[in-house]
Amino acid sequence: MRKIKVTTIALIVLTTLSGCKSYYESLFRTQDLDERFRGAMYYYGNGKYRKAASLFESMIFLSQGTDKEDSVQFYNGMSNYRYGDYITAEQNFNKFLEVFPRSAMAEEAKFLRIKCLYEGTYRWELDQVPTQKAMATIAEFMYDNPQSEYFDVCKAMLDEFNERLDRKAYESAKLYYTMKDYKSSHYALRTVLRDNSDNRYREEILYYTAMSSYKYAFNSIKEKQKERYMTFIDDYYNFIGEFPRVSERKELDQLFIRAQKVVGLKAGLDSAQVAAAAQLAKEDAVATKSSKNIRADKKNTRKAIREAKKAVREAESRSAVARKVNEETSGTQRQNERRKARKEREEALKIYEQAKAKAKEKAEEEKKK
Repeated sequence: MRKIKVTTIALIVLTTLSGCKSYYESLFRTQDLDERFRGAMYYYGNGKYRKAASLFESMIFLSQGTDKEDSVQFYNGMSNYRYGDYITAEQNFNKFLEVFPRSAMAEEAKFLRIKCLYEGTYRWELDQVPTQKAMATIAEFMYDNPQSEYFDVCKAMLDEFNERLDRKAYESAKLYYTMKDYKSSHYALRTVLRDNSDNRYREEILYYTAMSSYKYAFNSIKEKQKERYMTFIDDYYNFIGEFPRVSERKELDQLFIRAQKVVGLKAGLDSAQVAAAAQLAKEDAVATKSSKNIRADKKNTRKAIREAKKAVREAESRSAVARKVNEETSGTQRQNERRKARKEREEALKIYEQAKAKAKEKAEEEKKK
């Protein structure tokens, strides 16, 4: 009885599934546009976006010239968008806008196309061509629809894209600095600001521009240092002119004092530069003192090493003498032991010979008897 019930339930499930499959396939076979549209909307409303997209796509030619043509194309894009196929959805919305530019759903379709383009962009480290395409589309939408409810969202997207491009340009130029190619990094960083003076990483760019010119001058031959330190001084003033109260200034002030000495400038110093000069003098004094201490430590270390080596040689010498004495002592002892053993063997052999002789005499006496 139980087996019959299980079989019956299985048949019901299979029949139901078969019926569902037949209903979905029957929608493709029917030429009734209203029935197929209702079926597609049913699957769309129940989250079956892949099936809904297939049905809406199958109705594009069937719906041409009817009052459902714009709805079919719009929901075809919506189904792919909900399903997560943003490339196909963007194409669907673009086609919809070409055919129905004045539709009541046109504004939403434009925004959804922008969303698809947004989802197709990459983080700043990767190719930014999709980002630039999305930015152009957003700018066009904001210009055409200044009162749109999506305006603020588009503005936020555009701001994010601008930040992404700014960082891409900054990090690409800074890469030369990381590679210690200071001449190339100086040129690349200046080019970034020349192309876009409003780059939001302007502070970092000016800082690394100054650091690049200083390190390039510092690593140059002596004959060219003066000219190249002058470039650093220009970069230094560009930085502190815009960002006088940042943490990086202290470091640049000290480099400026060093460069000023090499160049031979005697320009007046502001309070920050005076403080940097005092700090630099203090650090130089500490460095000089440390250098003397290091030399003294090295001298003491060499002396300690010499004394240690001498002690090791003396210990090795004493050890060799001890081994020799020990070997000599051990040799004498072994000779005494060998003499003693030989004497004992000789005495034992003598006793044995005497006993043997007595036994022979006794045997001869017995024969005579």
